[in-house]
Amino acid sequence: MSSNYLVVATYTAKPDTADRVAELLPTLAAASRQEPGNLSYEIARDLERPHVFTIVEVYEGRDAFTAHRESAHFASIGKMQIIPLLESRVVVGYEGDGVIG
Repeated sequence: MSSNYLVVATYTAKPDTADRVAELLPTLAAASRQEPGNLSYEIARDLERPHVFTIVEVYEGRDAFTAHRESAHFASIGKMQIIPLLESRVVVGYEGDGVIG
């Protein structure tokens, strides 16, 4: 039995690009939610540090997350538009049967 794969990403935007990142992330989320192996994709913006975003993604397994990272929408929206606007990006993956999608 394969386990789900949970990803927690923290995106820290450059202060002058935070609003643009906030505009782009929902587009990336909507496309990502349509992927066959995606179970959940949620975005939260830090209330005290509005240039910091937390993204929580759940996939049917590590392979589904790999497919997400190789998708056309991640390349065009994530890599080409969002990532250049960031000061930093931390992505941590977790595997386990207890991960709920």
